Amino acid sequence: MAFEVKMPQLGLTMEEGTVAKWLKKEGEHVQKGEVLLEITTDKLTSEIESETDGVLLQIVAQEGDDVPVKGILCYIGTAGESIAQPSGLQQESAQQKQPTVSEEETNLLVIGGGPGGYVAAIRAAQLGANVTLVEKNKLGGTCLNVGCIPTKVLLHTAEALTETKEMEQMGIQVAVNGLDWEKVQAKKAAVTNQLVSGVTGLMKANRIKVVEGTASFADEHTVTVTKKDGNTEQLTFDKAIIASGSVPAIPPIAGVKENADCVDSTGALSFSDIPKTLFVIGGGVIGIELATAYQAFGTKVTIVEAMPKLLPMMDGELTQMLRKKMESKGITILTEAKVQSVEKAAEGTKVYVEINGNVQSFIAEKVLVAVGRRSDTEALQLDRVGIVHEKGKVVVNEYMQTNIPHIYAIGDCLGKVMLAHIASAQGEIAAENAMGECVAYDGKTNPSCVYTNPEFAGVGLTEEQAKQQNIAYHVGKFPLMANGKALIMNGGEGMVKCIIGDTYKEILGVHILGPRATDLIGESALAIGLEATVEDIYATIHAHPTVTEAVREAALAATNRAIHMPNK
Repeated sequence: MAFEVKMPQLGLTMEEGTVAKWLKKEGEHVQKGEVLLEITTDKLTSEIESETDGVLLQIVAQEGDDVPVKGILCYIGTAGESIAQPSGLQQESAQQKQPTVSEEETNLLVIGGGPGGYVAAIRAAQLGANVTLVEKNKLGGTCLNVGCIPTKVLLHTAEALTETKEMEQMGIQVAVNGLDWEKVQAKKAAVTNQLVSGVTGLMKANRIKVVEGTASFADEHTVTVTKKDGNTEQLTFDKAIIASGSVPAIPPIAGVKENADCVDSTGALSFSDIPKTLFVIGGGVIGIELATAYQAFGTKVTIVEAMPKLLPMMDGELTQMLRKKMESKGITILTEAKVQSVEKAAEGTKVYVEINGNVQSFIAEKVLVAVGRRSDTEALQLDRVGIVHEKGKVVVNEYMQTNIPHIYAIGDCLGKVMLAHIASAQGEIAAENAMGECVAYDGKTNPSCVYTNPEFAGVGLTEEQAKQQNIAYHVGKFPLMANGKALIMNGGEGMVKCIIGDTYKEILGVHILGPRATDLIGESALAIGLEATVEDIYATIHAHPTVTEAVREAALAATNRAIHMPNK
């Protein structure tokens, strides 16, 4: 009798799993221990292995199907063997398991399935709403598909490559034989697909109906969803949350739109080959991160920024330290420089840049246009229902509410702080308020992170901002050269800098340049949220040896109590 492969119970509370991907086809021979398929439960993806040798006779559960624990996934046996129909637990199709939310029953509609939208949908569902989510591309939005996550795969690869080349300093003899770009791209795709599958599983677990298509407002309680095949569907709602995200901004530079070698961040993530030269227009987070990644891959990189400094919103002193580090690695950085035009040339693309009143030209194989992002709200037809916006940027109050009380908006479509974690936080707040609670958004604990090498992170006020606001403050600094763990990890490059209020000694801001800065910044965000004082930081015992000790040392330095460095 054919062997039944059943949905395993991978946790005490697991009731079902979703078939994400079949790795074997019907009729193929399989061996014991060979992976047959992948399933998702909540945000986890698991591989199901064959428990026997044989031929995959029949696939019962198709990709996308929700299968209860002990439900049959497939049959394995000998070629030509008949399959007896199970008399026990019967399969339920994906169609049967999908929540049926009719127009009349729709309570809350979410437009956009990125980190803001899908989080808002889940929170609303937790609070009892019948939720429908409309997504025009892929769940996970820019962040999971063409933003945060794929970029970090490239950056992690670059970090690993750099560390491998430096292993000899640690006494480890390793030879780098090159970089397999296809495998790097495959790794990027695999990570992205796993996370997107996890979000899909979360939608099903929370009984959220997902509609694929582009939404536009028909009236204050109705949207029209246009599918990819041109068909349309009307959805009505009691409450709605706009989470439509953003798209790369294209500056009005002559020749950019017409040149195929000029790409945005999405294009730069998927080059067919590693370019020999890369010209980056824009010295913000996106430009800096991709520049440092490709520099590590062997690309000659030039960055042009119109402002006086890179990363305008980050701490100026640490930004200058990062710039020197990047330049020491061979990256050319031009600030207070403006790109005039680009044109195709025999050897690549020629970029004309105005520097100190003079125009210079540069040749590059690829040009990355990274001047920022703009709100993606054009398709929504906001004016049709009178939603107030400023050139496409939706206007909301502190409760994430638009001028139409039952319609909320979150994340990048607001055109302010375009970060995934901000969108997620705002998504929870909007969902809670839509469901009758009263929660205000406060961005003071928002950390900003740049995944360069070394990493750069900050939360709260910078020195420049404290001065602009006429706040009396003093500073505590601790160089990571004096931190044992940082010295081991990256030679002690970087610094921790604390901005302390003079009157109440409260933590106004913390800025870190160094290894794992983006992980370390969480402690400081919590401190600002709790209105902690500098004494609260240094009264807390920090583990040794860790890089986070340096946060305490910087707090000590702010009160002339530094232990591991001379005081002023």
